[in-house]
Amino acid sequence: MRHFGILALRVTVGGYLAVHGAQKLFGHFDGPGLEKAGKGFEGMGLKPGKPFAALAATSELTGGVLTAVGLGFPVSPIVIASAMAVAITVHSEKGAMGQKGGYELPLTDMVAALTLAMTGPGRYSLDRILPGRLPRRLVRLTVLGATGLSAYSASRVIGHRKATAAAASAPAEPAAPAQEQPAQEQPGPDPSSEQQAEVVADPAAG
Repeated sequence: MRHFGILALRVTVGGYLAVHGAQKLFGHFDGPGLEKAGKGFEGMGLKPGKPFAALAATSELTGGVLTAVGLGFPVSPIVIASAMAVAITVHSEKGAMGQKGGYELPLTDMVAALTLAMTGPGRYSLDRILPGRLPRRLVRLTVLGATGLSAYSASRVIGHRKATAAAASAPAEPAAPAQEQPAQEQPGPDPSSEQQAEVVADPAAG
């Protein structure tokens, strides 16, 4: 039963993460596609957005597929966990619960992925069928690289959030006072027109 449980967890977590990756990369399953996903990543402070979106989507897709079939353990679930660590940072400002847009789902996925990395793929997996194992050095490098990339991405998200909050709370600069235009001199009466008026008004002038 233990191995069936691991199989069910692998297929569920890996399958859903692979779908999320395909949504971002190709627009499948009613996903946004890479262009829109890139704009969303830029809005979170991950610039340039398109390469960051492609990296996250590739991690979800490849890590999800390999986890589901039980291949490349423990690297494949570690890749998922690193992507979910960044997602937790993105959703952290909205709290822990999913109905408010919080980090409930990415936290659940990350814990499940780390659990699989520690328990192994189980009996019903390609790692048990195919000969050989991943070298320990490769596993260590993957852990270090995934941790460093996650920390860097999370710091970018937090920095962007702080900068946005500071800009929103900054007092608005007072508007510059309008400069008064110099009063224009009104033209005085025309002397020739006054003389003509006097001639018309004087009966003796006729």
